[in-house]
Amino acid sequence: MTDSQELHFKLVSSENTALIRLIAEWYAAEWNIPTEISSDKLRQLPAGNHQFQVVMYLGDKPIATGAVYNHVGIQDKMPRLNAYQHWLALVYTFPEFRQRGYGALLCEYIQEHARVLGLKELYLFTHTAESLYRRLLWEQVERIEANGKDIVVMRKTL
Repeated sequence: MTDSQELHFKLVSSENTALIRLIAEWYAAEWNIPTEISSDKLRQLPAGNHQFQVVMYLGDKPIATGAVYNHVGIQDKMPRLNAYQHWLALVYTFPEFRQRGYGALLCEYIQEHARVLGLKELYLFTHTAESLYRRLLWEQVERIEANGKDIVVMRKTL
């Protein structure tokens, strides 16, 4: 990282409408997830059941986000993955801040927050960032082929 501004994190609540809109726009640009779907999911994120969305700030600028969800889309296509709970999901760093270590810091914050909430492990799936998660000591659980992509499902003990 080359920035000297302070990093801090904020948990997103349903009242954070501007932040929810920003996250939805990021997800639409990166993964073509319709903004209304992301916005609805974020507004309805229930408190108290180990699900949360976090935004990382550099100074006063939001630069990254990620979440822990109890259900992710791949479970709809592969119901056997319902055996895994608590998914690290939708980790996104704004393009101009990529390749500078922010994604790793965000993941470490999310992992620690999940541990404080009492979670013992997290899961994720990726076809683009396996090397990042290996560096963060995630372990491969299985490899699957979906939509022509080589996807790895990983686990992190907290």
